[in-house]
Amino acid sequence: MEETRLLSVLDYEEYARGRLGPVEAYFNSGCHLEQTLKDNVSAYSRYRFRPRVLKDVSKRDMSTTVLGSPVSCPVGVAPMSMCRMAHLDGEMGIAKACERHRVPFGLSTLSTVGIEEIGTGAPNSVRWFQLYIFKERRLTETLVQRAEAAGFSALVLTVDAPVGGRRLATAREGFTVPGHIRLPNIDASKSLTTDVANMPYMEFVAKQLDPSVTWDDVRWLQNFTRLPLIVKGIHTAEDAREAVSHGVSAIWVSNHGGRQLDGVPASLDVLAEVVDAVGGRCEVYLDGGVRSGFDVIKAVAIGARAVFIGRPALWGLVHKGTEGVVNLLQLVKDEVDNAMALLGVTTLSEVNRNHVIHKSFLPRL
Repeated sequence: MEETRLLSVLDYEEYARGRLGPVEAYFNSGCHLEQTLKDNVSAYSRYRFRPRVLKDVSKRDMSTTVLGSPVSCPVGVAPMSMCRMAHLDGEMGIAKACERHRVPFGLSTLSTVGIEEIGTGAPNSVRWFQLYIFKERRLTETLVQRAEAAGFSALVLTVDAPVGGRRLATAREGFTVPGHIRLPNIDASKSLTTDVANMPYMEFVAKQLDPSVTWDDVRWLQNFTRLPLIVKGIHTAEDAREAVSHGVSAIWVSNHGGRQLDGVPASLDVLAEVVDAVGGRCEVYLDGGVRSGFDVIKAVAIGARAVFIGRPALWGLVHKGTEGVVNLLQLVKDEVDNAMALLGVTTLSEVNRNHVIHKSFLPRL
């Protein structure tokens, strides 16, 4: 696709299709029958806008804050693993793009760029570190300490992966991490254990995922870190209330991009339930299926403080590395701004549930 034709996130997706080579299944597939993967995207079409007209929208401001940090708009990039399989710039390219746009960036434990490299390469970024509570708690402790020392401003604890999901597409492809790819955070963790130096990365991670983790371990984590804790992977009001009772700083509504339990609802469809359960006691974020700035505004209207893209950032990387992500984020921001103007609002604080309606509530003729 010609560069002048990259006018939407879906154009970037089309451009990237086929250019990822043997790792395409890893990045773009979901679990089992991929019902949730598909539903994440289609959910946004079930919500329709309710614009107000004849409003003075000549001056608009889409800036906001996340955990007290000023950001230019309610968009960020979610933590994703092994981004250098998509482009040499990898996570550093995404971090630098987020830094230039003043939007939050999440770094995965399974990143191909180390924690410290991001700290020095994108020193002014709003950067959060994603982690798991591993069986060997010392590994988690060390990762947290490194993130603190590298200037990360929050921890994103992934809680929807007590075991790995059944990812049939990658199994059929026989996916393995390419030999030239290094995972610095995991390499450092492996050095703290014994007899695992030559163990394949994904085998090491699978062995370290801990199905015994409970809310007590959230308290354990909070006891040795000064960083705000975001809990990622919440789907229900019950777990949202549990998270609030444990003093988390934010809840991240996510189904892991459809890569864990297939058949759970789209993130957008459970957002209202979680927001209502939280009742303003902490911030609520969302990822899953976001393909435009118009999707972002729908999620903000339902109650998300910020909305995170995942795969679209990878498609931006495939197109032109760091600059591709910069361009894609600008596109999404332009769409957010356009949606605000056409809705009749000038600030994000004006956007609320009166601006969207589920299509099931539309009158039938």
